[in-house]
Amino acid sequence: MSLTARVLAGLVAGFLVGLAAPVAVTDVLAPVLGPLGALFINLIRVSVIPLVVSILVASIGRIASSRAVGRAGARAVALALTLLTIAAVGSALVAAPILNRIGIDRTAVEALQRAQGQTPRLSSTPTGTAVQWFVDLIPPNVFHAVDQDAMLPVIVVAVLFALALARVRDERRMPVLQVVEGISEAMQKFVGAVLELAPFGVFALAVPLAARLGAAAAAAVGAYIVLVVVLTVAASLLLLYPLGIVGGRMAPGAFASFCAPAQAVAFSSRSSLAALPAMLETVEHSAAPPVVAGFVLPLAASVFRFGAAIAQTVGALFLARLYGIVLSPAELAAMVVAVIFATFAVPGIPGGSVIAMVPVLRTAGIPVDGIGILLAVDAIPDMFRTTANVTGTMAVAAALSRVVYDDRDSTPAAETSTVGPWRP
Repeated sequence: MSLTARVLAGLVAGFLVGLAAPVAVTDVLAPVLGPLGALFINLIRVSVIPLVVSILVASIGRIASSRAVGRAGARAVALALTLLTIAAVGSALVAAPILNRIGIDRTAVEALQRAQGQTPRLSSTPTGTAVQWFVDLIPPNVFHAVDQDAMLPVIVVAVLFALALARVRDERRMPVLQVVEGISEAMQKFVGAVLELAPFGVFALAVPLAARLGAAAAAAVGAYIVLVVVLTVAASLLLLYPLGIVGGRMAPGAFASFCAPAQAVAFSSRSSLAALPAMLETVEHSAAPPVVAGFVLPLAASVFRFGAAIAQTVGALFLARLYGIVLSPAELAAMVVAVIFATFAVPGIPGGSVIAMVPVLRTAGIPVDGIGILLAVDAIPDMFRTTANVTGTMAVAAALSRVVYDDRDSTPAAETSTVGPWRP
């Protein structure tokens, strides 16, 4: 049985036990299941900072240090950030009011919070002014920020360090990048091993959740799955396809054919990197500029996660609703910023987007415990999320190919191309 099936089985079993067992039985199980669930979440949390920081430093350090990409690289980064921002903000604006309509017993929510040692929090207010919020993005002591679980400042410092590292001479920068990439690979192996324990951790988390929230918990999970899938498809159709069609000057049918092979691999494998060979073959067949086919496309396939921006935003808002947390505008803004950065640090493993949500949840003050629930039901959202990631990469490649040829004043005739408008 696959890991996905085992994790889902753990969730279903946990819900069934929590819903069917008498309160006396669940109270007896609580002293055993509570520590097991906490241990699973702590194993995830302990890996997050080295994982996220190493991936950010390695990817940004190599992007910024490459002189070959020139304006194409800068445009790719700007385009990716714009798409991620629109996706995260738009998802927050659409998902928040929909999730607020999910009925959950407030008394049950407070009981769940107390059972996990949390102070019941049904509303929140901004802490400090907007100016102070920006000031706090740069901590005077990054280790203190780590100790306080202030993840957004830690991410900002990691990005600044990566940009500074890119300005160091090659002979000194490359050993640092090799060490950082080694840490990144090791932490991804560590997280992969932790996920093998996910069926047991999810079961331990699901039993008290179902026991205290009842059938509303299962209904809320179903609503989350539908919402994240619908928003992912809608965002792809409204943002990515117009970008590829208009930016790449392609007919709608041509762009659909341009994306289809890679999309089929992504949907079935749930891996953007697994779809990279299909993406490269299509782009090279379209005679895209070498800088796009040889650098921008592999890089985007590795770090550009358009679908993750939607899934992480909806997932965080869903958990906030599940735990009865009302986010203030300041907290919501901080969460969106954290999502944008966190998408660049998604590890290339199943459920990686959910793991990378930890900084997002900590930034918004949302309990990390709910990650186990999202992991258990991630198979369906991950199929659509990965397909959106690949579609975003292909849309960026199409738009940048057109721009590079326009800059050279040597635009090929569109009607001579079998796939895209760039073949001479």
